Amino acid sequence: MGLNYLAFAIPAFFIFVYIEYKISQNQKRTTVFKYESTVANFSIGIAERLLNLFIAASFYQLYDWVYRNYALFDISSAWYVWVLILLATDFVWYWYHRLGHEINFLWAAHIVHHQSEEFNLSAAARITTFQALFRNIFWCVLPFIGFHPTMIITILLVHGAYSFFTHTQLVGKLGWLEHVFITPSLHGVHHASDEKYLDKNYGDVFVFWDKLFGTFQTEEEPPKFGLTHPLKSYSFLWQHFHYYLEIGEAYKRANGFKAKWNALFGSPALMDQNIRPILERKFRQDKIKQQSKPRFKFYLNTQLIIVVAMLTGLTLYFNLMNITDQLAILFFIIITLINIGALLEQRKWIYYLECFRLILVLAYLFYSFNIFGLVVFPIAALIFLERTISLSKIYIKYVFAYQSIK
Repeated sequence: MGLNYLAFAIPAFFIFVYIEYKISQNQKRTTVFKYESTVANFSIGIAERLLNLFIAASFYQLYDWVYRNYALFDISSAWYVWVLILLATDFVWYWYHRLGHEINFLWAAHIVHHQSEEFNLSAAARITTFQALFRNIFWCVLPFIGFHPTMIITILLVHGAYSFFTHTQLVGKLGWLEHVFITPSLHGVHHASDEKYLDKNYGDVFVFWDKLFGTFQTEEEPPKFGLTHPLKSYSFLWQHFHYYLEIGEAYKRANGFKAKWNALFGSPALMDQNIRPILERKFRQDKIKQQSKPRFKFYLNTQLIIVVAMLTGLTLYFNLMNITDQLAILFFIIITLINIGALLEQRKWIYYLECFRLILVLAYLFYSFNIFGLVVFPIAALIFLERTISLSKIYIKYVFAYQSIK
């Protein structure tokens, strides 16, 4: 296998987000974008694209295995079949999406997509690898019916591209199209935390399923976006795993089989809302969100640009690289994304993560040049600098702005 030209979708995504940002500025709609939320959105999207590189091929293999062994029908690839598979894909999506809101362990994967309190194209990136895994299991229905795996992968790309453009506030209602397609207005309703908008508009392309199953809602009052109980953190790790911890705590508290079953498979609406504040205090994620300071924005933006460039390059050349290089880039990007979240949160432990990242980079370089044993010297140098000039305090002084953040 050669180059993966889907890599160019990554810079295209950022170009579209930038265009939306400039338009919102020109229209003086300052609430459409918020720096911290946008960076958090990017970070989650980068992680999903990165991890998906290592498992995407297995999705096709899974579809192919189901198709070859269990397909109910031998469906052709005639032109009208593409219409059928689009409808079938959106129907499966509707039920995956709806169950993702109604079952706790599925909501734990999907909740990340709804955490952003700003609704813009960058929010479309808030997909976790867990969510990608779950929905691809649902899509196994398609090869089981008899659609060819190649058709499935192709239509999923189209399906995903369409849904990207429904995450924007800059497009108003679209007349008669609102009665056929999921538009930005209708999908904005789905992302709202207002009582009347909750659990509505699960469709991804068409509105048929929502109207058929009673979950359709037009936009009336302007939506308030985000969760009904917003997170107090931009932490990359906390945003991914907080709800799994909540499920674990609910399961631990539950008495009896039924209660424990509900902790795992019950409705998120029934989750004890006292659990999250307790976990936030325990894991120190209960800070009041603050505006980031210009002092570290340049440093953060530089890291973001680097990981986007690395992700694009890794995607393009993935099939030509050895596993050692692939994993080295994987770990570097993940650590950097955690680093970015810690910068937004102004966490002092980031200094130690920085040291670990530096050692990881040097260890990889030394390994590449067959001098891995020399990695002990930069470790010793870091310890020496900390003991002699308090390197951690210098780092905090020039990267953080604790004294001006309450």
